[in-house]
Formats: sequence, structure tokens, C-alpha cells
Amino acid sequence: MRIRNRATALTSATAIAAGVLFTAVAAAPAQAYSPNPTTYITRQVTDNCPCTYGDLIDGTYFQKDVGGTAVKIMGTVGKPSNIVGKVEFHPQGEKLWIYDTKNDGDALYVRVEYTIDGSLRSTDMYKAPGTPKEIDVRTVDLNLPEGTFVTVLWYDDADGDDLIAVGRGRA
Repeated sequence: MRIRNRATALTSATAIAAGVLFTAVAAAPAQAYSPNPTTYITRQVTDNCPCTYGDLIDGTYFQKDVGGTAVKIMGTVGKPSNIVGKVEFHPQGEKLWIYDTKNDGDALYVRVEYTIDGSLRSTDMYKAPGTPKEIDVRTVDLNLPEGTFVTVLWYDDADGDDLIAVGRGRA
């Protein structure tokens, strides 16, 4: 191969590689946390509730639900007071609460897995609405049978490729 052809081939290969790299970077989620937030998981058997857990968002209040186990997951970046979001599973009423507490262009995504009649099932992927409010909240009624074991999965992306935390409870 002549030097001129080698230079052309090298330039073309470099341009293609740069294009692939740019496409991969452009497809990444906006403002995805890297590293992932530090998470704090609280589980609470709700037989003897009401139970209250303070936090800098709005606190957490679990109602009595005999046989239930509530879950609270909080995520922080940097110092513990810099809360970027929290997820709560409330056995009473089988409610999932999703809080996005930073208007930073990123969202937290949550899915719940559970087993009914020996079959593993999964909810849709949920997230808090992206509004200009300081704190966005979404509540989802899971409508699960009493006693159902649940796994709450918190992701940093809508595709479920970047798992941040897992919490387990019982409806």
C-alpha cells in the first residue's frame, strides 16, 4: 500500500472510531450518577406500627399492617445530607412511593418484582414526574395480595442496566 493510501485509510479509521465513540457518549443518560449514589436501606416489620423515620425530605410514616415489611431506600451523593432521591414500599395498601429530590436532569427509575402462584412477575419501570418542583413524587398502587414478597429495584437508567439498590419487603 502506498504511503498516501495508508494515511487515507488511517484517517478514515480514526474518523469512524471517533464517530462510534461520540455516538456511545451521546446515547448515555443525561447526568447519570457515576459513581452511583450511596444508599441507606431501612426495613421495618409493620406488625407494631405506626412507625416514623425522619429524613430531610418529608419523613417516613409506615402504618400498621400485620405480616408486612416496609422498605425505605435513600440515596445520597457526597455528604449524607445531599439526598438525590428515595423510594418507599408501604405494605398498608401496597403503595410504592418514588421521590426525586434534585432538579439535576437525572431521574431514578424503580421496578418491583414479586412472585404470585410460583410465577415471578415484574411491574413497569416507574419514575417520579420531571417537573420544575424542588421535589417530585409519584405514588403507585401495586395492588398485591397480602403476604406477597416484593423486591424493590432502584436504577439510574430507564433500561434497567445501572442498578443502584435493592430492598426487600412483604405486602
